[in-house]
Amino acid sequence: MPLTLDVSIVFIVWLSTCFPSRAATPKRRCMYFAKPQNTELTKVAGNISGHWQLCAITECCMGYFQLEDGKPKPDLLGCTRNTTNCPNSSCHASMYQKNIIGCVCSSDFCNTNITWNQKTTQNDTKQPQKAFNTTNILSASILIIPAGALILYIFHAIAMKWRILPKCSRQVTRPDTHYILEVLNNDLSKQLEMQKVLACGSFARVWQGTFQGSSVAVKVFPPALKQEFTKEKDVYKLPLMMHSGIVRFLANGKMENEFVLVLELATQGSLNVFLSRVMCDWACTLKLAQTLSQGLAYLHTDLQMNEAYKPAVAHCDLSSSNVLVKANGSCVLCDFGCSTVLERKALQGYTGMVEGRIQMGTLQYMAPEILEGCVNLSSGRCLLQGDVYSLGLLLWELLMRCSDLCNDFPVPEHMLPYETELGRNPSLEHLLTFVLEKRLRPTIPRPWARVSQGPLLHELLEDCWDHDADARLTAECVANRLASLPPRCCFVMNEVGV
Repeated sequence: MPLTLDVSIVFIVWLSTCFPSRAATPKRRCMYFAKPQNTELTKVAGNISGHWQLCAITECCMGYFQLEDGKPKPDLLGCTRNTTNCPNSSCHASMYQKNIIGCVCSSDFCNTNITWNQKTTQNDTKQPQKAFNTTNILSASILIIPAGALILYIFHAIAMKWRILPKCSRQVTRPDTHYILEVLNNDLSKQLEMQKVLACGSFARVWQGTFQGSSVAVKVFPPALKQEFTKEKDVYKLPLMMHSGIVRFLANGKMENEFVLVLELATQGSLNVFLSRVMCDWACTLKLAQTLSQGLAYLHTDLQMNEAYKPAVAHCDLSSSNVLVKANGSCVLCDFGCSTVLERKALQGYTGMVEGRIQMGTLQYMAPEILEGCVNLSSGRCLLQGDVYSLGLLLWELLMRCSDLCNDFPVPEHMLPYETELGRNPSLEHLLTFVLEKRLRPTIPRPWARVSQGPLLHELLEDCWDHDADARLTAECVANRLASLPPRCCFVMNEVGV
């Protein structure tokens, strides 16, 4: 009789406690996830803190994933219990049994990023006895299945009787974790089905396609732009680079001679396209603004979690074309081709952060100091504050399409920042005159003053696009202010001239 995965894992973890382990003082940290029936038995491998486990016995992380429609879904993550040999620093998954892949690895949080060769996995399915040999903790079960089945049945019956595998008493929020698939042979041609072109940018084309049975966005770089592909891929693969406000990175590889990033599909398209066709009420507008600012605040965060470190990242090309809108009406950041990864010392004002010219983005979203070319390369803060200026313009752009802010006045057509004053594609010379010399900004409509949020929004925008970069808010402060806004628009009785 075949054993279920959950029951097999319970028995294997229990069995490993029967074998002596060598004394060690490891400091390995692993991403942790276990189903309720496995929680008690996995605790012996180390202390659990939220979604991480500090290994108490070995220096190896394990990851076991169930394949559902060809896509890996985490089933058990954490530290290994016995003295497993784990020479690989990354998670090279192999087939354990039908529809189950697993790995052991030897670096912090290595069990979150899967390297999985489907071709090898298919071969392993035909010869399961060669799949894991001595390099994974499940090998013991292969050697003792005849006797183990009986022991397992008895153990599981006792466990259920004494309820040592209880159900969770509360809802456990799983981490927003990427399980990144990096195809070993780099060939995604047979796994991707391209359907239609969604957008064409300076560096790449974006297609809609299917990958492992799901609709995805596929960003395709020509061979000559391998450096740009590598730069963007490296940003997506930074430690802890996972947040609901950043587009999910799924895989990278090649199709013939072109380089490919596979990303989640935001079905509403770019914020630019979305605002061109949709007028929003206050609730919709507020959700767009809050999720946009929260995503940027996380991108800017210099984050240390246990031994995993995410440096702050300056987007450097924040525009409504580089923000996507998901089906649930939330924003996610994308397109990190111009981004700059900031070392911790750069945020503290030390010199030597960047050598040479910083690659910047769309003209009308650039901060005055960046337009002028007076960026202080000795401090990472200037680049982050340049993003906040762009954020202010983006907030103005989406607030202009809010019907509740207009009261009885018609909602204006979607326009880019400075489009009314300087046209849709303003020149650098015109922007320098208008933004830098005259210190002018997009017009804030007077009808906004008739609603309760109007003065707060006016102040927020001005604090984002202040001419003095040091006087601007941080992205985190913007997110906090937006979070404090009332959820409904209330009409203010005092009349204001239009």
